[in-house]
Parts: sequence; structure tokens; C-alpha cells
Amino acid sequence: MIGSLAFTTPLLLTALIALPVLWWLLRAVPPAPIRRRFPGVALLLGLKDDESQTDKTPWWLLLLRMLAVAAAIIGFAGPVLNPQQDRAGDGTLLLVMDSSWASARDWPARLDRARLALEEAGRAGRTVALVQLTDLPAGDLPLQSAGSWTARMASLEPAPYVPDFQAAADWAANLDAGLEVLWFSDGLAHAGRDDLLDAFEDLGPVSVFQGARDVVALAPARFEDGTIRTPLMRQGGTGPRDVTVVAHGLDPAGIPRDLARETVTFEGGVMETDAVFDLPPELRNRITRFEVAGERSAGAVALADDGLQRREVALIAAGGEDEGQALLSPLHYLRQALAPTADLMEGTLSDMLLASPDVMILADVATISADVEEDLIAWVENGGLLLRFAGPRIAASDLAREEVGPLMPVRLRAGGRTVGGAMSWGEPKALRPFDETSPFYGLTIPEDVRVSSQVMAQPDPTLSERTIASLSDGTPLVTRAALGQGSVVLFHVTANAEWSTLPLSGLFVQMLERLAVSTRPAVPDAADLEGTTWVPEEVLDGFGILRDAGTRPGVAGEDLADAPLTADLLPGLYSDGERRIARNVITDGMTLRAASWPARIPVEGMTMIAPTDLMAAFLTGALILLLIDAIAALWLAGRLSGLSRGAAILAACLILAPDAQAQDLSIEDELALLATSEVTLAYVLTGDAELDEVSRAGLTGLSNVLWQRTSVEPAAPMGVDLESDVLTFFPMLYWPVSVDQPLPSPEAYRRLNDYLRGGGMIVFDTRDAHIGGFGSGTPEGRHLRALAAPLDIPPLEPIPEDHVLTRTFYLLQHFPGRHTSPDVWVEAAPPDAEQIEGMPFRNLNDGVTPVLIGGNDWAAAWAVNDMGRPMFPVGRGMTGDRQREIAYRFGVNLVMHVLSGNYKSDQVHVPALLDRLGQ
Repeated sequence: MIGSLAFTTPLLLTALIALPVLWWLLRAVPPAPIRRRFPGVALLLGLKDDESQTDKTPWWLLLLRMLAVAAAIIGFAGPVLNPQQDRAGDGTLLLVMDSSWASARDWPARLDRARLALEEAGRAGRTVALVQLTDLPAGDLPLQSAGSWTARMASLEPAPYVPDFQAAADWAANLDAGLEVLWFSDGLAHAGRDDLLDAFEDLGPVSVFQGARDVVALAPARFEDGTIRTPLMRQGGTGPRDVTVVAHGLDPAGIPRDLARETVTFEGGVMETDAVFDLPPELRNRITRFEVAGERSAGAVALADDGLQRREVALIAAGGEDEGQALLSPLHYLRQALAPTADLMEGTLSDMLLASPDVMILADVATISADVEEDLIAWVENGGLLLRFAGPRIAASDLAREEVGPLMPVRLRAGGRTVGGAMSWGEPKALRPFDETSPFYGLTIPEDVRVSSQVMAQPDPTLSERTIASLSDGTPLVTRAALGQGSVVLFHVTANAEWSTLPLSGLFVQMLERLAVSTRPAVPDAADLEGTTWVPEEVLDGFGILRDAGTRPGVAGEDLADAPLTADLLPGLYSDGERRIARNVITDGMTLRAASWPARIPVEGMTMIAPTDLMAAFLTGALILLLIDAIAALWLAGRLSGLSRGAAILAACLILAPDAQAQDLSIEDELALLATSEVTLAYVLTGDAELDEVSRAGLTGLSNVLWQRTSVEPAAPMGVDLESDVLTFFPMLYWPVSVDQPLPSPEAYRRLNDYLRGGGMIVFDTRDAHIGGFGSGTPEGRHLRALAAPLDIPPLEPIPEDHVLTRTFYLLQHFPGRHTSPDVWVEAAPPDAEQIEGMPFRNLNDGVTPVLIGGNDWAAAWAVNDMGRPMFPVGRGMTGDRQREIAYRFGVNLVMHVLSGNYKSDQVHVPALLDRLGQ
């Protein structure tokens, strides 16, 4: 090695010693002439030739030849820049990856380092097994060649949980000895890691690889003193660091937005801190998750559930309240139970309906005016929860005597029932254990809860279905009935302790929480959730991306509360139909500790400089120098004038060669000339003449705007037949989706995939404004899925706000056409696209996104007639003109993105962009 340069055949370098000998050989000195005196030479004295010739090779040409020979010698010696010394060993190699959520922060670097290890093993001819501890193999060790594992590396992903190290230790204990283990650790201390290390050392030598980047994690948010506090922790560096926590949620239109941002500073040596959000209730209740900006791991995401979304509860009682007898107030115990976990409102029923709370509680309210009752019914049918408590007024009224009515779950019998008094039927009654169909199933009933009075339900065939709690003798205590999208619930006792001791117990709070009247600020424990089943709605992957849970099975409540996360219990949002609970990677009280390795275990980092083979570069350089030498020799010999003639003869020979297939210009040649002479925008011919004409007119209008505003001067747009035309001539294809368009042939799909891999872009436009959602819901959306299924399309995501398309020419945040749907999809950001300090934008893609999908009918917004006037209306008045202008600007940005790629992501543009953005 010479510094960072090594040679695979260093003995060839001894040929450099012969360079001085070559110097003399290449001088080509002619033999000395015989000197003869000729008297007539005296007549030539004083004359000079117009042209002179040297008797030896010029020094600069000798130097050129010497460099060419030296480059050839060095090239054949096999130079390698930054060579890596292969590991010694010839046995079986075992690559072990933690693949936990903490590995996601530098996952690409882990894969690159693992590939280098596989390349070393391949050169040594070693058999390799690669195992992810989050997915231990069943049976024998999966031994394969290094090349087979290299081909499968791209499919490996981290899991959103920590592997079971004790189970891994038991698995490793059953392996045969004679293995070399390369362990890719996530850098955190976990229970059972030492046992696994001991088991690996019994197999053979162990080396550990772990990254140097900080591990940053978020614990579940909690509501405290009117603010939301999100605990932050880190492990790794101890110096000061700024971390931004983003609160994501839905705006009133249901569109995902960044609702709030807070930047937190880790002081030197501080490993834990809190991000504090002071938000109004309306904004706070819209939050769906918190995440650390620039960190792609499941541990950097904290999902929000009902525990954070405090409900607005309206309390209405019949008659006034005696301030001196608060304990007798029908609302006192409700206030005590709900105040810590809900936002309470009090007033008249009509005023509360105007406030539109989540829950309405009526305490012994028997009479409701007809106009208010109609509004109350409409409120419940739209999803409201009406909770009613009985009392003396209801018992004495005619409410629900003849018929049930929409605002009562059951019919009531006249009067009431009193137990435990002098004229009673017996002792006060206890509660019967809750049935499995009851929302209260699994709650523990205190022994001191007794009911002394109640209103009785009229027996009928549906009473048992509407009863969700009953007394020990079977009489209903709580009944419920659905009304539209909402429901009506009746407690057959009072809301105070006048008829029962239920409001005095903790069971009362738990029953309100099960009915979704209130929510707890923390995840319930196993005892609270025992006997319930929770269905996953959305789950997190290892990179912290929230995905639909699909058909994953339900989870028992006690497992959801405290069971460790596994492949069967992923972090995410779980629902029992009325409530939602978030199971996060980081739980309350969890801390991050760095993994500690014994001194005997070598620990290496992930960053390595890949070796570069320089043989081709040196040989190419030698060839270029020899070509220059040939041209220089011709020039010195005065034969350069004949070079053009020789080149013409050589070109003629190539044209006349039998395999040259020379022929007259065909239609394809004419198309190639037209498409390549200037920048040409193209659209896919769908077979619908009217739709194709709109596409042509749209690209014509966009081309006119490009002529007027930019340095791009496109030619007239061209229609492309996918079955016959060559696609590589066009930088972009506009493809309007038509339901009647037939699917292309397999050959056409092959050429389309070659076009996408070669850097082309296809703009799919369903023209349906995405009213049915991405890829479904409308005929065009469903046909798009069929058209795009055979294409080699990368993962997609809604276009992020810092994508290069938002700033290639104009600064944009919306991409309207004739419609204004915000759903525009582009290639998803790579896992390592992270926010870098000092850079306001991420480098989301290394080039052009191969696919852009939307439904805004852009061609119709761009289309112009032969007079240059718009063909179709867009919006109304000045608002429509503005929408058309933004559509043109999006078209300009789109073409600029196709032609310049991620040019506008360069750091040099940041000051100008920030200045334009007013930052």
C-alpha cells in the first residue's frame, strides 16, 4: 500500500524501472551520416530552408509517451483506492442484526456495512447466514452463499419493537460451534443481551458493529396544568443539541397538517427533557401524533389517543342548586368524576346545543320543550352521546310511559322502586357482574355499592338487548339504545348519592370512562382492560410510518396494557368500538441506556469508505495519451491534412458494412429527429379523440407559458402510441386516465418500465379531483390501479411541503388544475432523508420522481385554442383566474423538475429561497 492506494499485482510496478531505457529507445536517433566535402556546397552558404526537420523526437512527445507507458503499467498492476483488508477466516459467517426500532436511525449505513462484509465473505468463498433477531429462523441456520444474501439485503427492514434477547440466547445456545459472528447492534442496553453475547462467544469469535448517531425517542404525551408535555430522551452524544418536536393532526377539512412545532434544547450532559405545547382545546383535540423532525424511527413517534383528546361535556340539571348543600347537588359527583379528564360546560339545554359538545348529561331532566327536543334528537343522530340520570322528577312524570320515545332507551313503569326502607321490598341491592356484551365487562364491582331506589323499566322483548348493567335480582340499572350515529344511555338511579352509593365509588368513574364520557390521561392498566378485545386500526413500522392495520387480529385488553411489543402486537392505535388506546414504543418510565461491551469484544462503527478500483481509469488514461501521441506524430510528420480524408473513408466503410443495416430515413427516424431537435412534451394517446385533443391543447398552453417565462423553448407537443412509438426521446409523458382505455401490451409495459428506469417521468391524471381517495372510489381511480399495476413504481407518498417541486421555479404549496384536490402523490422520501441542521429542505430524491399522480385535470386548466385563449372555465371570477395561474406555475415547476432534477435542493439556493419565503 502507498497511503490509501494499494495494488493487486504490485510486482508489475517493477516495469517502471525500465522507463529510462525506454526514453532512449523512443528518441529514435538516426545513424550518423558520412561526411563528404562537395565544392558546390559553398554556393549554398547563407541560405535557409523554409521548412526544417528535427533529427530527434521532441522532449514533450517523449514525456507524453513515457506517461502513457507508466499509466498502462500502473493500470495492469491493479490499483485500488481505499482498499479494505479482508477478515481472516474461512469458516461459516453469521451476520446478526438487532433490527429494532433504534436501528432505523442509520439503517442504510447498516445495510452498506453488511454488504461489505458479504463481499469479503464472497471473495473468501465462505458460507453465510444472516439473521434478524426480531424474526428468528425456525429450524436449522439458513446457510447460503454471500451473493444470495446480497441480493436480498434491500428487502430487510427494522421492526418497530425490541427483540426478545432471552429467546435469542436460547436459540443461539442450540447452534453448532465453529461460527464467526458479526453482530450489528442498535447501541442500546436491553435485558438478556449479556446472555446472548455469552451464547455467541461459545460459537466462535464475535465482532460488534454499532452506529455513532444519537438515539432520540419520544414518550407518550400527557396533559398537565393545561399544557401538553411530551417527554424527550436521547442516548449517544452528550453535547448541546436542538431537537424539534412536531404535532401532527387533521385540519377542519380533514387534511393532515403540522398543527404545532416546539424546539427543545438538550443542554450539555442532559439526556432527558420535555417538549411543552400550550394549545387551545380545539387544536389539542385534533392532534393524532407527535414526532421528532428529521428522525425516522418508531421510537421517535408518540401516538395520541383518547387520553389526550379531552372531551367537551355539557352538564344540565333540573331546577336550581343550593350552594349550601353541594353534596346533594345532582351534578356534584359528576363534576368530581369528570373535571380531571374532560372540559365541562354548564348552562341551559338550548345554549349547550349551540356549543355542540361531545357528550350531553341530563340529571333528572324530565320535560324538554318541543323545539329543543327536535334539535337534541338531531344532535344525537349526528353522533352525540346523551347520558341521562333518573331522579324524583322522572319518577313522578309521564316520561316514556306510553312509548319509548327517541330520547329514552326503554319504556318506564309508573312510579319507582324503593328497597331497604320501612315500606321496602327487601335489603338494598348489589350489582350483578357485567356480561361479556356490556361495555363495563371486566370492571371490578366494589362490595359497598348498593342501590336503594331506582326507576323501573317496562319489560318487553328488547329490554335484555338494551340492558348493559343490572342489579343482582336482574332488574336493569343502565340501559342504552342507538339513535342514528349516536346513542342514548339511561342510569336508572340519580347522579348523586340519594338513591345509591354508586357515585361515591371509583366504579362510577370507570363506567363513565367506558362509555367514552371521559378519558384517562394515561394508558389503563391490565386490570382495567381485562376481558376486553381491541382491534388495531393503524400500526407503526420500524421507520415510524403509520400504516393501515388491514386485517390484523384483535388483541386482548390485558396484553395491550403491559405485554411486550412483538410481531403480533405492534405499536399503533387500537379501538374497542367506542374508545381508542395508543400503544407506543416508548412507555412511561422507560429510559435509554447505552450498551456496554466487554473489553475483549472489538466494537467497530458503521461508516466505511468503499474501495474503488482504479484499473479502468489508468488504462483509459493510457489509451487517451496514446491517441494524443498518434495525432501529435502525424502533425509533426506533416500528414495531419490527410486525416480528414482517412476519417471519411473509415466512416464510409462503417456505413457500407453488411451489419450496419443502412437504409433510408423511416417514419421512426423522422419522429426521432422531431422529438430530439428541441425539448418536446408528450401525451399518451388514449383512443378517445376528445380527451387526446384536450391533452394536446393543454401541453400547447403550457409550452406557450414556458416560452414566455423561462429559457425552455419547447416544440409542439406530440401524441405517443405506447404500442409503437419510442419513449426515450421525451422527458415527460402526460397520461390522462380514461375508463375505456385498454391496458397496454406486455411489450409496451416493458418499454414503459425501461423509460422510468432511464429517468423519464409519467404524470398520471385521473381528472376526478380525488373525490374517492387515492387509487379507489371512482372509475378512473380503479382503472389507474389496473394501468399502473405492471409498472415498476417506487413507494409513493403525498407530496411533502419541502419537496423540490415546490421551488424548482416558483414557490408553491398547492398544485391545482381545473380541480383543487390536495392529493398529489410522488416518490416517497428515502429512509435516510433527514433534516440537516442549517438546511431548511431535505434532499428527498437524488433525481426526478418517476411518477406523479393526481386528479386535478391539469391539461384542461392549461388548454388553449388556436387563438391562445383558454378552452375551459376554471373557478369563478378572479378566484378562477388565480387558480389557472397557479396551475400554469405548477406546470412550469413540473417541467423544470424534469429537466433539472434536484438542482434546487443545492445549498447554494437556500439563502435566496429563505429570503423569498420571508424567513
